[in-house]
Amino acid sequence: MNILIMGPAGSGKGTMSDYIVKEFNIPHISTGDMLRENVKNQTPLGIQAKVLMDQGKLVPDDVVNAMVKERLLQDDCKNGFLMDGFPRTLNQAQALEEICATIGKPIDKVINLEVDFDALATRITGRRVCKNCKATYHITFNKPIVEGICDICGSPLVQRSDDTIEQLKVRLQEHEKNTKPALEFYGAKGLVQDIDASAPMETVWASIKSALGK
Repeated sequence: MNILIMGPAGSGKGTMSDYIVKEFNIPHISTGDMLRENVKNQTPLGIQAKVLMDQGKLVPDDVVNAMVKERLLQDDCKNGFLMDGFPRTLNQAQALEEICATIGKPIDKVINLEVDFDALATRITGRRVCKNCKATYHITFNKPIVEGICDICGSPLVQRSDDTIEQLKVRLQEHEKNTKPALEFYGAKGLVQDIDASAPMETVWASIKSALGK
């Protein structure tokens, strides 16, 4: 099964992605991770991306699209994949459609996580991240055993600089402006399943599992 998961910051994409990849035994493809991996391994596309990033420029769609195509052609994707963080725009959605048609791996379902602003604000402002291993916690919903200390490696937990109400508003505006047209693109194909991600985690997962089982 070839799946896209979409939703604003704080909607639970990471948590639900973990459930999906375990249930369906498919790889979780994050464009951020993919970009970092290409840069780290100094692939031709990674070298091209690093030059732009060092200049403070965004990596253009054609470079990201090429990375996505290469990744989807890897052996671990032969039984499906879960794409997270891509596409973010209508142009990227159209490009992914062409890629998937070329390699014979059409998108089967788009999971769209919906959360109201107040719930997002609570999730975002309470999030804490380990400075070392990047494990994620929450001051209310997922507390570490020792306050301010990572359970896994014992390093300090910090609040990311962009985990604020002000930055959340900016990110939601960008999400509405850029991602809504991409969702409408897939909606016209009957692929989008809206999920109320404000519900408890077990309820959200049950809704997603039901949607993917159809």
